Amino acid sequence: MPLDWKTVIDKYGKGAQVPTVAGGKFLTVARVDDEAIYIESPIWSAKLHRVNIEKGVELIEAGTISRDPGLFVEDYMLYVAHERASSVAHILRDLGILDRTETFTIRC
Repeated sequence: MPLDWKTVIDKYGKGAQVPTVAGGKFLTVARVDDEAIYIESPIWSAKLHRVNIEKGVELIEAGTISRDPGLFVEDYMLYVAHERASSVAHILRDLGILDRTETFTIRC
């Protein structure tokens, strides 16, 4: 199922704290618009482009990219973009698209 961007805007549009996959920390989403999710930390900020996130979700649905958060990060950088892939993983896990696991699965 394609990513519903309206759901993303409704959930994070006015800012949010997204739990990280591991470590008990939070990713700060400053805002969301039709083009991107904007994230911040005390020392950096980034723009996660909608087109890339949607492509990542399409590749998850197609079975090309893993639903395992650790493997997702590698796959996302390989097939989609080198655009804060771990931050995208935190958001997609929070949306229920990635598995809830905190462990790393090894590929054979």
